[in-house]
Amino acid sequence: MSVGAVQYTIRVDGHLGDAVLSAFPQLAAREVAQTVLTGYLDQSALWGVLALLEMLGLDLVEVHRVGPGMPLPEPGDGCPTAR
Repeated sequence: MSVGAVQYTIRVDGHLGDAVLSAFPQLAAREVAQTVLTGYLDQSALWGVLALLEMLGLDLVEVHRVGPGMPLPEPGDGCPTAR
């Protein structure tokens, strides 16, 4: 079943420089202790982003699907993590 683009937050450890961030033009980035990438992705685009994170050797901490009207998750808010 194909669902249209939905909003995701993808958290990775560490600071991502401009060169690495340019690999994710469809996502906005903000940095706290980790880098949080946020954007609207369909299933195919989500898997592409996850594959690119792996290819770049980045440590994936969490992927979170954000529902309509839900606030973006903050670090330590108890969201499920992917490792």
